[in-house]
Amino acid sequence: MADDFGYLNARIRARRGEFLPEAFFKEGLRVDFSDFLRLLAESPYGAHLAGEKLPDVDRAVAGHFAERVADLRTLASGEAREAMTLLFMRADLANIKSILRAKATGRSSEEVQAQLVGGSLPESLLQPLIEAPDAAAMAQVLVLPGHPVAKALREAARTSSDAIEVEMLLDRLFLADLVRRARAFEGAFAAYFQTELEVTNLATAFKLAGLGETESPERYFIPGGQYVTATLFGRIAAGEVEAVDELGSTPLAALAGVRALSDLERAARCLLLEKARRGALDVMGPGLALEYVRQKEWEGARIRLLARRAYYALPAEPFEKEVTCA
Repeated sequence: MADDFGYLNARIRARRGEFLPEAFFKEGLRVDFSDFLRLLAESPYGAHLAGEKLPDVDRAVAGHFAERVADLRTLASGEAREAMTLLFMRADLANIKSILRAKATGRSSEEVQAQLVGGSLPESLLQPLIEAPDAAAMAQVLVLPGHPVAKALREAARTSSDAIEVEMLLDRLFLADLVRRARAFEGAFAAYFQTELEVTNLATAFKLAGLGETESPERYFIPGGQYVTATLFGRIAAGEVEAVDELGSTPLAALAGVRALSDLERAARCLLLEKARRGALDVMGPGLALEYVRQKEWEGARIRLLARRAYYALPAEPFEKEVTCA
């Protein structure tokens, strides 16, 4: 397996020095949009910045990501190719869920586009997916034989027409298999996906509690977790959200004490980023690729958020929590 990862990881190590420093994000919280564009133009993203409007920032992020991350799939072979496939399929799931959330909340096409991160889905499919009126229509657009996300979306859309329920069913149908396949790699890579399963179950339980959904919550539970058990899941889903505090003595302790879904998602994001960073030491395995891809996804998301703050001249304080993980 080491031979499979040797070339890929050598290329990744050469790129890790391009991460933007924290000073960029601190300054980005305080400047106006024109100064933010100047900061971005002076960064590695500047090569893809071809305008002075908000969509131009999104295109610069997407272009940089395609250049520095998407091509890694073509550099991998054997076990490394399988690991990269799992990483990009995970991003495909995140993108489908972002589009579903936008439909449920009425967000604009531009706002949805800003949430998308990498993935293996062709660019030609993303806009039709965003424009599709509902999950069933999205499933008709996403005709990719053999793609697990396409299969999961079809099954979820057949089960429910509600965007939030479809999202939870997608997790249930897709993540268990993804985690099972990731376990073959062991180490930081497997641990990351295992943690993602746990926090996804927790987030689903919080969503069910918010919806007042108490009938058959187990149909949304993803088996295979160690700390968020079916029993704990059921209690939280039934409205006993304070039961999350029982995770205080587990590796998920950072999530104890939360009472709202937004706070849970923010804490979970930071926990998962910390899990991914541990992969940086895995120089002859898939952990380094995991760390690099997740860091670049996070970097792009932060840039897009800061661009919106600056463009709409919004206060810095609410955004500081969204772009910072201590």
